Amino acid sequence: MKKLKPIPRFKSENEEFEFWSKRDSTEYFDLSKAKRVRFPNLRRTTKLVALNMPISLIDKLKYLANKKDVAYQSLMKLFLDDRVSQELRKAS
Repeated sequence: MKKLKPIPRFKSENEEFEFWSKRDSTEYFDLSKAKRVRFPNLRRTTKLVALNMPISLIDKLKYLANKKDVAYQSLMKLFLDDRVSQELRKAS
């Protein structure tokens, strides 16, 4: 195992940004010991997507969303996320 370099103390975010933009982080961190973390309070970045959908499908989504007391756009995102996750599990 190689010796890791010490991480200096930074006086500002700009100083830290400059430091990391010019260095290889693997010289400072052992990535084999990295752990997955969650940041639940961060907002997800989103992108507006326009879809042409049959009115009958939108009506069905609105009906289901009303029964679940959620916005139909939110329900669409949940359905898409579930299906994409399912397909990715099949693919791996």
